[in-house]
Amino acid sequence: MQLILVRAFVVWLLIIGLETVHGILRTVFLAPWIGDFPSRQIAVFTGSLLIFLVSLLTVSWIQAGSTRQWLLVGLVWVAVTVLFEVALGKVLLALPWERIFEDYDVTRGGLLGFGLLFMLLSPMLAGKVRKIKSVAS
Repeated sequence: MQLILVRAFVVWLLIIGLETVHGILRTVFLAPWIGDFPSRQIAVFTGSLLIFLVSLLTVSWIQAGSTRQWLLVGLVWVAVTVLFEVALGKVLLALPWERIFEDYDVTRGGLLGFGLLFMLLSPMLAGKVRKIKSVAS
């Protein structure tokens, strides 16, 4: 199990690197064209696609063998992503809490919660697409 968690974290580093580049490209190219908030909404879908592609490419290497383990991998990804985003927002960018939580507030059009849910499920979905045999959960 420890090897699975270490590999899950290594893959998360790849994901967060891609998402950082994705965010920079969004800010430079898409946000000036349609606005910051709408570009962040669109980025939830394109970011989810990137995460799923990484999941497809790495799920065999992670070596999770059950639905429970795949969900644990997804949970690790979600937890460290939220910690990363809050730390980045507060410490590096000095954003107010309202701005940090704006992307999570569905009542205000925030879609990031759906993106995190998809991130949670991506390893399991990738395992099923890749037809990795799931042992008893």
